[in-house]
Amino acid sequence: QVRLVESGGELVQPGGSLRLSCAASGRTVSNYAMGWFRQAPGKERAFVAAISWSGRNKFYADSVKVRFTISRDNAKNTVYLQMNSLKPEDTAVYYCAATLSTTSTTVVQDYRYPYWGQGTQVTVSS
Repeated sequence: QVRLVESGGELVQPGGSLRLSCAASGRTVSNYAMGWFRQAPGKERAFVAAISWSGRNKFYADSVKVRFTISRDNAKNTVYLQMNSLKPEDTAVYYCAATLSTTSTTVVQDYRYPYWGQGTQVTVSS
């Protein structure tokens, strides 16, 4: 079992920055690829970013590429999502998830992730 706890979500103005954190515990978390997904009101959950267990491979949705950066610190069992140049359309609940799938095709598929956090709210508004 892997337990995931997100933090860092808050209200921020357009153009601002936030860093989300996902603290993991349980099984050898460093073996898992980690992903961030988000769900806006009235919309389906969508892939945001993912990182391989080593941190060597990173994947991003087109809508966040350049603005967001995913990273991980396996010594701290923590994954981060640095979000810059935030836009109102980035408003959503952000979820951290863990998977053993590591291809560019599978890491974007939410059903590949058996472990999920409870989510953290990010609101971008003036």
